[in-house]
Amino acid sequence: MSQGYGYGGGFALIVVLFILLIIVGAAWL
Repeated sequence: MSQGYGYGGGFALIVVLFILLIIVGAAWL
């Protein structure tokens, strides 16, 4: 479980940041 958490957790964090960036960008537009 800890093995998948290291890579999966990091990837999920990147996805969340990317989606948040899109939302902020859309709000500014």
